[in-house]
Amino acid sequence: MRSHSRFARLGSSGLPAILAYLSVSLLCATARAEVPLNGLTESEKRGGWRLLFDGKTLEGWRNYRKRDVGPGWQVRDGAIVRVADGAGDLITKDQFQWFELALEYRIGPGGNSGVMFWVQETDPAPWMTGPEVQILDNKLGRDPQKAGWLYQLYHPVKPDWARRFERQVGFQSPEIVDATKPAGQWNHLYIRVSKTQGEVCLNGISYYYFVIGDEEWNRRVARSKFARFPRFAKVPRGHICLQDHGDPVAFRNIKIRELPEDGSVPDPVDGELPVRLVQAFPKLRWEGWNPVTEQGKVKPMRPIEMVPAPDDSNRLFVATQSGVIYCFENRQDAPLAHRVLDIRDRVRDFTKENEEGLFGFALHPRFRENGTFYVYYTTDHEPHTSIVSRFRMRRDEPNRADPDSEEIVMRIEQPFANHNGGPLAFGPDGYLYIALGDGGGRNDPLRHGQNLRTLMGSILRIDVDRAEPDKGRNYAIPRDNPFLDRPHARPEIYAYGIRNVWRMGFDEHTGLLWVGDVGQDLWEEIDIIRKGGNYGWSIREGSYAFGNDPTPPEDPPIDPVWEYDHRVGKSITGGYVYRSQRIPELYGAYLYGDFVTNRIWALKYDPATQRVLGNYRIPSIGRPVLAFGRDAAGEVYLLVEHKNGRGIYAFVRTDGRPRGD
Repeated sequence: MRSHSRFARLGSSGLPAILAYLSVSLLCATARAEVPLNGLTESEKRGGWRLLFDGKTLEGWRNYRKRDVGPGWQVRDGAIVRVADGAGDLITKDQFQWFELALEYRIGPGGNSGVMFWVQETDPAPWMTGPEVQILDNKLGRDPQKAGWLYQLYHPVKPDWARRFERQVGFQSPEIVDATKPAGQWNHLYIRVSKTQGEVCLNGISYYYFVIGDEEWNRRVARSKFARFPRFAKVPRGHICLQDHGDPVAFRNIKIRELPEDGSVPDPVDGELPVRLVQAFPKLRWEGWNPVTEQGKVKPMRPIEMVPAPDDSNRLFVATQSGVIYCFENRQDAPLAHRVLDIRDRVRDFTKENEEGLFGFALHPRFRENGTFYVYYTTDHEPHTSIVSRFRMRRDEPNRADPDSEEIVMRIEQPFANHNGGPLAFGPDGYLYIALGDGGGRNDPLRHGQNLRTLMGSILRIDVDRAEPDKGRNYAIPRDNPFLDRPHARPEIYAYGIRNVWRMGFDEHTGLLWVGDVGQDLWEEIDIIRKGGNYGWSIREGSYAFGNDPTPPEDPPIDPVWEYDHRVGKSITGGYVYRSQRIPELYGAYLYGDFVTNRIWALKYDPATQRVLGNYRIPSIGRPVLAFGRDAAGEVYLLVEHKNGRGIYAFVRTDGRPRGD
């Protein structure tokens, strides 16, 4: 979708080179953001995390109200292990106020333990001053307070957004989720203690939020056994404690990030580039567009794709979420964006559901000859249904498409109104790639992510130049698709284990397919998609375990190239690799951003070593990063929601002119 114009111009001399590179690169493992045992990922190193346990010694720890660690705790195989009765509670030597704590624990059958914070050594037991997050074998353990619960205070709560999506389709998930893995397996626990808001997640799933000392907190404490302890959670600083409850337990990968009072965290970057954003086309008017509806309500424009025409017209095509497609000449003083196609009569209005509408647009590589392009949209004529369709340009009007030329290529039923996915891109092989979300809901409730029997949660690859009507397909399956010979697998699938790709694009230079995959509760990730790859969802989110599905994956999950946590951003927007010569500092960098925190970055990656070289900040304009676009010269543009017709921004050097030099 994004780079087909460059591919189309390569001809017979350039294309084989890219295909050869692509075939080699897809056979290699991509660069990893993997979590080293008792180590930090590259993102965590840049993001302010540090280790509380190095995997070798108990330096930095001691027993409660003791000077050192007794023999009941030992380091074995990179873990802190309780090996004998009477081991006693283990605490950090340092004290902490506001922080995030992440660790893995392994509990024995029927076992009980806990992690406490703000522990003072004024009372006989640490739980008398420090709130405890329970650790338990939920199957055989006898305590009614389950693993991950804040003991007698908070238990898992289903978020309102999940209830809304379930209510729309009559689906009912458990009110209290249990994400724990069985005794003997490692569980990942995340605890945030912040002045603004605390949170606990277990195996990647957010359990609950809390604010220490607010009215709700005090009410719950008053009803608990802790009400009789006057110092319970009263001193906003203390030790972290690993509880000895008399049962076998082990801990590893213990890391912490201390927080200021406002809860902010460092941007995980290696510096800031001398680049800024300016209006790319300040004089542009959009034909027929009015930001005010007939009912007098303001309805902004949401540009979700911008790609160059693969011909000599120097045009850029812009697709909007409402279902209108425009084109205009790629020059700074362009006066008018022509309305190419308006299918709002069949596209679901995004003001009714934010994650529905037109989400994908791609011009055929031979657009110059056949005038065809493809769109992906949520139809307003059927409930929760996505359509991939082909349209054709009018021969007598070069800037108009025929709305009656629609040919439906694929119809996809969606179980929920979120995670509708839909980015489209033509690859250097001429096939159409389609990114589909997991179908929506919370926690992948239908287990689509690892299920090759469904199209959900996958990157599809189809041949739109052929059809297989005998098989009910208005498209064909490429003969080298990876799962053709796997029983029960859908042959359209090229890669899987995807949650909700928000924008994807091929790098014209390497042929690599980059995607930004939106996370749920803890991690956002960037992936390079390779043939037959499993990207982990929903047994992993980013590099970390997610949920407790006991089914082993059919293929080993591939680590993301890069990831960042939800204190940095909450909804990744994938972009493009910058290939213009105009800004050397950006050349070869993958530009991406975050929709919620408005941040924009440039990720520098070496395909030869398959390693990230650096992540750099680009100053933000303070608006949600909706999408990115590109032109035939390899320039990348920022696309944002707008009400004034000016939602396309160009990157320029801080000492340079807006367009050109």
